[in-house]
Amino acid sequence: MINKTLNNIFKGDKVIWMVFFFLCIISVVEVYSASSQLTYKGGSYLAPVLKHIGILVMGIFCMVVTLNIKCKYFKIVTPFLLILSVLLLIWVFFAGQSTNGASRWVGFLGMQFQPSEIAKGTLVLATAQILSAMQTEKGADPHAFKYILVVCAFIVPLILVENFSTAFLLCMVIFMMMILGRVPMKQLGQLLGVVVLFGVVMFVMIMLVGNDKKDVNSDQSLTEQTTEVVVKRENVFDKVFHRFGTWKGRILKFSDKTYIAPADVDLDKDAQTAHANIAIASSNVVGKGPGNSVERDFLSQAFSDFIYAIIIEEMGIMGAVAVAFLYIVLLFRTGRIANRCENNFPAFLAMGLALLLVTQALFNMCVAVGLAPVTGQPLPLVSKGGTSTMINCIYVGVILSISRSAKKKYKADEPVAAGSVALA
Repeated sequence: MINKTLNNIFKGDKVIWMVFFFLCIISVVEVYSASSQLTYKGGSYLAPVLKHIGILVMGIFCMVVTLNIKCKYFKIVTPFLLILSVLLLIWVFFAGQSTNGASRWVGFLGMQFQPSEIAKGTLVLATAQILSAMQTEKGADPHAFKYILVVCAFIVPLILVENFSTAFLLCMVIFMMMILGRVPMKQLGQLLGVVVLFGVVMFVMIMLVGNDKKDVNSDQSLTEQTTEVVVKRENVFDKVFHRFGTWKGRILKFSDKTYIAPADVDLDKDAQTAHANIAIASSNVVGKGPGNSVERDFLSQAFSDFIYAIIIEEMGIMGAVAVAFLYIVLLFRTGRIANRCENNFPAFLAMGLALLLVTQALFNMCVAVGLAPVTGQPLPLVSKGGTSTMINCIYVGVILSISRSAKKKYKADEPVAAGSVALA
């Protein structure tokens, strides 16, 4: 009776469930360990992790609800989500709450959430629908490329203004989806050329317009970093270009390869990168053990953007590899699920969402180990968060829904198909 009840709750691909629960366990342990600053502020050891567990429980509830929705119904909500996403992004542009110089949050009924999290999944959903609807024997219809760009034009620029890294990663995911959707290579090549040209223009504008102000995410003291900063801007020009100074500072810092002796490192000026490097270097390969991190007391975003550095410090190289491996398993397992789908839409949607999660995770890891500039990208399903954690749980729920409800390429009564499904 109990097994039947559990099977009714935990539907879908069992490997995806295992990866999800392993990430949740790591998340609870590391957030509890890395939340020392929140503990100091609130005066409670358990309050930060209990709040995080509560968000995870709500996320799991949303995931279970989502996986019980048949795949075909996701198409119906696409136009409504597109309209909602654009309206929310416009709302946050003009009236969003600003933290560390970036307006990314809106408040509603006492809750804060990031519209960009909703917009990312919506754009993937719309792209999957366009690619699936316009597939031919020779690949995607050339018009599919234009329709995807039109949809992106309504969402990506609004995200780009406040969050360059999120917009960049989202564009990478959409580009990879178009490759999987067999969009003509000529069109993809032209798009790549335009993107490179746009990147050069953006770089020049950032270096010219940016005022080279200090990066509030990495240069200020810990007190300044954790204090919410609300900035009033007088005109649209300021709203569009106010992040250029921050981006310029990050580019200059990342491109500066001047050797600095450990004794000469300014721990106040380069707080995040310096303490992240110390956390990694002091792990001594095997790690200090869960809960024994030292640098968590100095990293302002130890429980969020730099939680991977804390994972390395406490769990060593093997722990870091294990976490990265879980995301790779998630991607490849989703690929097998997509490969078994009879229809194109669920296959493209599952791969798009998996790529969205995995590319963000890999980018967060690169930032933590110094292979990418410092940005505000959390580690999906591991970092402490509100909106992002719940939305990521919903993404996993969609993948699980596809794994159980999407039509398979082979019928269950065929011997070869039965063997294939069993092996998968």
